[in-house]
Amino acid sequence: MAANRTYLSPTEIPPAIPVFPLTGALLLPRAELPLNIFEPRYLAMVDDVLGGARLIGMVQPDEAAPATARGPGVYKVGCIGRLTQFGETGDGRYLITLTGICRFRIVEELDTTTPYRQFKVDATPFAHDFEAEAGEAEVDRDALLSALAAFLDANKLEADWDGIRQAGTETLVNALSVMSPYGALEKQALLEAENLKARADMLVAITQMMLARMPGDGEGSLQ
Repeated sequence: MAANRTYLSPTEIPPAIPVFPLTGALLLPRAELPLNIFEPRYLAMVDDVLGGARLIGMVQPDEAAPATARGPGVYKVGCIGRLTQFGETGDGRYLITLTGICRFRIVEELDTTTPYRQFKVDATPFAHDFEAEAGEAEVDRDALLSALAAFLDANKLEADWDGIRQAGTETLVNALSVMSPYGALEKQALLEAENLKARADMLVAITQMMLARMPGDGEGSLQ
């Protein structure tokens, strides 16, 4: 694998990246996303990125966007991650983890010969994604923890509250967003939130709406 690297600004992001469209998969800056890779085209993608910068862009398919000859339409905003963990299984799959770097906006899809899709992207609209812990002071952490506690209680789930309370606010907001069991539209809204406070407020609001719709004994879980 390539040597470890830290990305500090949009100018360090390559103008073209391989992209993995996956419904319900949310990656955010400095959050981790585990993936089970089994389709041949994405196995080939992982093989290729392992020999380079190890960067993969995550996007969600968009049913409202027109399909192309290369695949379904996708949302215009995604998040680029660096492959930070890699493992092989005995049945031909790869188990990988991406660590988020920054969000990007799709400029255009490239005409390539690779079995996976590649896009020209622009990370400059999300320059603040490179600032770790930016906006933490504006987040209503108590409201976030209260919503989490209500969700866990409604679903009869337990959590490591010592670990949760010790986690940084950015880590907590982004990790809960990534793990949330919400649908593609909600995940995309969390991804496109302007800043950390907006994402935290949205996560609380979505959680409260979901709880209001649940039967008394609760259903669902944080994955």
